[in-house]
Amino acid sequence: MSNWKHIQLEQGDDWCMLTLSRPKVLNALSKELLEELSEAIDWVENQEAVRALIITGAGEKAFVAGADISELRQVPSAVEAERLAILGQSIFTRIEELAKPVIMAVNGYALGGGCELAMSGDILLAADHARFGQPEVNLGVIPGYGGTQRLSRAIGKHTAKYLCMTGDMISAEEALRMGLVQKVVPAADLLEEAKKLAKRLAQKAPVALHLTKKAINYGAEADLKTGLQMEASYFGLSFNTEDRIEGMDAFLAKKSPQFKGK
Repeated sequence: MSNWKHIQLEQGDDWCMLTLSRPKVLNALSKELLEELSEAIDWVENQEAVRALIITGAGEKAFVAGADISELRQVPSAVEAERLAILGQSIFTRIEELAKPVIMAVNGYALGGGCELAMSGDILLAADHARFGQPEVNLGVIPGYGGTQRLSRAIGKHTAKYLCMTGDMISAEEALRMGLVQKVVPAADLLEEAKKLAKRLAQKAPVALHLTKKAINYGAEADLKTGLQMEASYFGLSFNTEDRIEGMDAFLAKKSPQFKGK
């Protein structure tokens, strides 16, 4: 953690926030930053006290404005480009599959790799001046960190084709209308809103949150019959927890539950 050059950590009682910080290049995703992000996810995963994660970008202009084009220009071959794509995809998939809820606080431009990173979160909060897009076509390439796949699943195949083929940017309000983000707030209030949400989620039953994520993530890619069976199985697993007893007893006693993640 002390070796991170481009990630700042803020810790609350039961949540934490990772701020990606390369302000001179609008927090562009270099390979070094991706590797640090992977280390940071390892750290969050192993912190039992951390029950919710926020990811945001440094400054007021950008969440992540894209990949580091100066680095991409030097990629020597298709094989190396594929390896880089697999690296980015694997890190973003780890975020998507993290057992803890992940809030993306999109504080400005979320373009290319930044949009792809944002889509790996569970809940996207956007500042009112945020902009989203997959402009890779303007560079002669396609999205490589999951953009063609997560965008089509989030907003539909044809709308995703339009954005990826035109390279157009959309506003936070347009992203909200399309279902890409869940809430738009004034820029000055974004981090406070994200922290409030993180604190709320941190009070929920951790195992139930994890199973909910798995049921939605995996079930969304399955047929309905398979998804329903998956839901039933995870529902059964949730009954095999101390938190289930705590939650139901607290409800019957009309008091707040104290979940332990067990």
